[in-house]
Amino acid sequence: MRALDVMTTTVLSVTPEMTVRDAAKMMTEQRISAAPVIDAKGKLVGMVSEGDLMRRVELGTQKRRRSWWLDLLATGLDAEEYVKSHGRLVEDIMTRDVISVDDTTPLTEIASVLEGEGIKRVPVLRQGEVVGIVSRANLVQALASAPEEAQPEIDPTDREIRALLMGEITGHPWAFAGRNIVVRDGVVHLWGVFRSAEAVQAVRVAAEGIPGVKRVEDHTEAFPVNVTI
Repeated sequence: MRALDVMTTTVLSVTPEMTVRDAAKMMTEQRISAAPVIDAKGKLVGMVSEGDLMRRVELGTQKRRRSWWLDLLATGLDAEEYVKSHGRLVEDIMTRDVISVDDTTPLTEIASVLEGEGIKRVPVLRQGEVVGIVSRANLVQALASAPEEAQPEIDPTDREIRALLMGEITGHPWAFAGRNIVVRDGVVHLWGVFRSAEAVQAVRVAAEGIPGVKRVEDHTEAFPVNVTI
């Protein structure tokens, strides 16, 4: 799936010339936490979010002034913070380095962008124009709408189940060695000594995703820790 398959196409935007108060009012009334900033030519020039509105002089939440010697070391930062907390227009407070994606960007890449950049949403562009927004909520909705996987008409044999499972976990550092997995009558038995419960859980999840697996039985043991006094 791609951005165009899940994006919200009704994009509520603000302009650079809009006042901060009007932008905050619009976001509150429309129940949105961020909006793209689009200029008169239809170009995306920024984003304004709740984070940009947190530190405001009207609320008394602006950052306290540092000591004079710290100000000397961070003059640029102090000026930026002042503009953020005192600026009257959206163009004063908006985030200018906007991260965006194309409408054909795969969801895997969008998820990586949202996670890697620590953001909740990203504008979607088509030929330079904003055509939608993809948020974390859109990805969750896409997951909720995914169809159930079709079950095979013929149950795989124990040998086939084991082969599928071994292929699934091959290459992962947490994978079990082959001798530690036994399949009998559709039941996967996990044996061996492993360093973490997370490794066992990962193999269990992989096994449960294999068609024909009835259940997984864990016989593993914790890796012994030698304590020297």
